[in-house]
Amino acid sequence: MKRVLLVPHPTRTDAQELLSSAADFLERHGAQVIRRSVSDFSAKGGAEFGVGELDLVVTLGGDGTVLRALQLVGDSETPIIAVNAGNLGYLTELAPNKLMATLDRWLQGASFVEDDRMLLRVECNVRGVATHRFALNEAVVEKRESGHTVRVRVDIDDEVFTSFVADGVIVATPTGSTAYAFSARGPIISPRQRAVLMTPVSPHMLFDRSLVLAGDEKLRISVESNREVDLVVDGTVFASLAHGDTVTCTGAERVARFLRLEPRRFHRILKTKFGLADQVGGLDAQ
Repeated sequence: MKRVLLVPHPTRTDAQELLSSAADFLERHGAQVIRRSVSDFSAKGGAEFGVGELDLVVTLGGDGTVLRALQLVGDSETPIIAVNAGNLGYLTELAPNKLMATLDRWLQGASFVEDDRMLLRVECNVRGVATHRFALNEAVVEKRESGHTVRVRVDIDDEVFTSFVADGVIVATPTGSTAYAFSARGPIISPRQRAVLMTPVSPHMLFDRSLVLAGDEKLRISVESNREVDLVVDGTVFASLAHGDTVTCTGAERVARFLRLEPRRFHRILKTKFGLADQVGGLDAQ
């Protein structure tokens, strides 16, 4: 029996309607359906909610719904079908009116285009206790109180790089380069790359640029300030950090695996999101 996890956006009416339709369709075809809200997860991951082994995850919402669903499945590489029940996102693709036909294709064993995305393995050590989580977009060590900065030391492969006095430090994947890191003036990186992007947020120092590292390089952030700071993973607070606590980020061995109907061209998504024209008007080509 196929086991399918359905994760809808909690407040969008269209997502709730899709949830009912998809659940009915899958159950009529002999699949076991598990339903979870995006609020049904915590730092402990999906095992806490009895998700167990899965064959497929279907998200019904936007990119935020995808990020929450990834936390529910824990360490597995369960394939994901991301339905766009919201605004155009970087991760969601499938139109709602194509969901039932797509589920039927999947149940029949048809092939899909696999879109594998690099994940960050984020390990935090808080007063000697180590825990970890995977991030599709980013991990952020950031100030908790408005009007203050944080001081953190950054090590790369166990060698000191520098200390930052800033609002925070973002460690992002290529997928996450279009999220918070982009708003902090970081570069956009193709999701086909395997890289780790570090971007300081409003640093109070001369060096204020992003740094692109190889996917297997280890980046460790140590809290040097006496004020508590937050570790935020894919938009959700994962831990509170104090002086001496550390966060270590590196490319994960596992990936986030999306099932697509056809190959996605990243530059086309960028053009749509930012309203870029094919050519600049008013200039004569020479």
